[in-house]
Amino acid sequence: MLTLNNISLKYGEVPALNNINLSIAQGEICAIIGPSGSGKTSILNILAGNIGNYSGDVSLGGVPIDHKQKRIGLISQDYGLLPWKTAYKNVILPLNIKGLDVRTHTDKINYIMNKLEIDHLKNRYPVSLSGGQKQRLAIASTFIMEPDLLLMDEPFSALDQITKETTQELFFHVWKEVRPTAVFVTHSIEEAVFIGQRIVMLSKSPGSIIKIIDNPTFGCGDVRTNQEYLDICKNIREIIKSEWRDKES
Repeated sequence: MLTLNNISLKYGEVPALNNINLSIAQGEICAIIGPSGSGKTSILNILAGNIGNYSGDVSLGGVPIDHKQKRIGLISQDYGLLPWKTAYKNVILPLNIKGLDVRTHTDKINYIMNKLEIDHLKNRYPVSLSGGQKQRLAIASTFIMEPDLLLMDEPFSALDQITKETTQELFFHVWKEVRPTAVFVTHSIEEAVFIGQRIVMLSKSPGSIIKIIDNPTFGCGDVRTNQEYLDICKNIREIIKSEWRDKES
């Protein structure tokens, strides 16, 4: 269980997050959606250990989160690839950083790269790859390290719609087999409902939780044509628009 308890954050005198309370079960993927400036990325940075000057506490497995001991993976929209390394060397980089023997992970590396349809790209460099291919490399690199906690910061936002949907589906297939606890941040309502078992909606700045919705369509085949999926998207859109209007009035 990942637990955020009374998390608040200020940048100087400017409040960014206001009393965030959230529990995420082990193996659950939780989507967080909100407007720009609502603190979505700040939550990820707190979980990743990049921000320490917040109030409240974060625990993983019932104890305060230890960023040095836990394997925390981050997939971002800028891919995080090293341009001077081949695709394969980018994928195995986390293993090298941890000082692990790559040879003992060969089967897993090949399996994940094949599952993400990038096994034929091993000897190419990032400059010669498309955005979707780069993003799949970033996903493979993160799953290779078997993260205790997976953080995703709008990883598909730079992709065109068709590539985005294909990459989302490939990601989802890999995630279902490994099922790390995951927090997924997005601006997209449709993406949040496609990816998240639960959808957390944040208010305008300072970010606070408006509502948490359980997603009954999670994991349901071709969900994008599912009427219940469309109804949930519509419901979330109406809730968020109403909240934003209330804050502006």
